[in-house]
Amino acid sequence: MTGHTEEEAARTFGKKCRGEKRVSFPPDEEMVSGFAESRDTQRDGDSLTLTDIILAYKQSCGKHRVEPKAEIQEQIKNITCLYKRARCLDLKGVHLDYHSCESLEEILKSVQFNLINLQGAGLEENGASSLLDMILYYESATHLDISSNASLGVSGWQALARLLRQSGCLWRLDACNIPMLEYPAQALSKALLSSRLTVLHLENTCLSGKPLFTLVGALKKNSALQELYLCDNELNSYQDAMQLGELLKYNHTLKALNLSNNTVSDTGLEELCDGLRVQQSGLRTLVLSNNQITHHGMTHLKRVLPILRTLETLDLGRNNLENRGIHILKESLMVNRSISQLSLASVGITCEGAVVLAEILAESHVLLTLDVRQNHVLTGGLMALALALRINHSVLQLDLDQNPKEDKDEFLIEIQKTLLSRISELCVANAAAASSASVSPRDEEKTAAPLPSAPGAATQTAD
Repeated sequence: MTGHTEEEAARTFGKKCRGEKRVSFPPDEEMVSGFAESRDTQRDGDSLTLTDIILAYKQSCGKHRVEPKAEIQEQIKNITCLYKRARCLDLKGVHLDYHSCESLEEILKSVQFNLINLQGAGLEENGASSLLDMILYYESATHLDISSNASLGVSGWQALARLLRQSGCLWRLDACNIPMLEYPAQALSKALLSSRLTVLHLENTCLSGKPLFTLVGALKKNSALQELYLCDNELNSYQDAMQLGELLKYNHTLKALNLSNNTVSDTGLEELCDGLRVQQSGLRTLVLSNNQITHHGMTHLKRVLPILRTLETLDLGRNNLENRGIHILKESLMVNRSISQLSLASVGITCEGAVVLAEILAESHVLLTLDVRQNHVLTGGLMALALALRINHSVLQLDLDQNPKEDKDEFLIEIQKTLLSRISELCVANAAAASSASVSPRDEEKTAAPLPSAPGAATQTAD
């Protein structure tokens, strides 16, 4: 078994797994070429049935001296077609030791899946290596979830790196809740230099400091990854934010960056904004919710918003921006012509901030959705928003809390309910008008089907 691994680690891996391994691998460049075609041809000739696959799985379990797992057999029974990918092989929480992993080959050689879920499967080094090698050889998954498996070991990470480098079909990897220490970060980063992966979830992986530096170094050269999720990693406001700012300067392929639940703060936001300045093409979604950002950080965002051309979704929710922060952003949001989805949920604004948002809505022609839930917006703020929507014809969805805040005065409660209903009606009207404008008269003649239900009713949720 060869690959881009250290010679000593490869020898160790070979000794551990040579005994019962039935899948051997040529060099990386020759790995999977032509395999999928020959595999499909063989399957057609064999005319396999689900009964055959389950029987083969049971025999394999007997050979490896493990009990067949009932939940796996039940999932195989529910497969509707063997000539296209099944929806999911869900092994979440199913304990898989080395022999259990080996027994799965009879399934993987016969069925391909969209998702293989291995969350919390207790994978240890040899079992992980064996199973991941099979998933690569049989091109078993387009989406792989290995979250909450902290004992992959050197061989497991090497096998995952091979899978990422060589798979022709894997587009998404979830590797959350796994400490991303030095070696895992190195293995993952090297693989990302040539991976076809487009979505990567690394939530709660302790990915900070040197491991993040290693990952960013690879992603600066990556031209495939489009979505990166780094939530809950305690990313700090200085070194980590600086690295992410550098990533935005050099990578123009990444379209979504989610940094929720970190500590980027105002200083770190300045670093991110420095990177955003050169994003003339690229990033479309930036999520910064719950990052200890205050109104001071809005001064950095204010400078960059007018020049952004591609950023469509900005989430600043659960940061203490207050009314002052909305005042700072007012002019730049009016000038910006790209942001269509803005989240300001739970940012500490009152009616004063809602009035400023109403002024922004009155001028905006691109904003489609606005989230203002979990703020202290009373009758005056709702009235301003309702008046703004009489002028604005682009907003399709305005998220507001359902329960009236002024619950001591029945008159004000009724006014708030009326305003919430009016806002919802105006959003629906905007959505209906947008749908009508997107359908030409000729299209209407061809089909009598009703227009899709408007997605724009003001979403009203209880506090």
